[in-house]
Amino acid sequence: MKTMTIREAREGLSHPDQMFADSDEILVVKHGEPVARILPVEPKRRVRSLRAFLESQPMQTVPSEEILAEEREERF
Repeated sequence: MKTMTIREAREGLSHPDQMFADSDEILVVKHGEPVARILPVEPKRRVRSLRAFLESQPMQTVPSEEILAEEREERF
């Protein structure tokens, strides 16, 4: 982890590729106390297709009309 002052961070943000070239995380300090932590962006997760998601879901064996009718009967 790299540590830098607020002034160094402000100057370095104009060239972020150089700022993060040798470090994964940067701790910004003011008067020796940490005030911010700069982290690199994580790669975007791949989203499964809707079809693959639906195929992975279990099929409902009881029709929803029956489930609703039972729920309504229990209330009255």
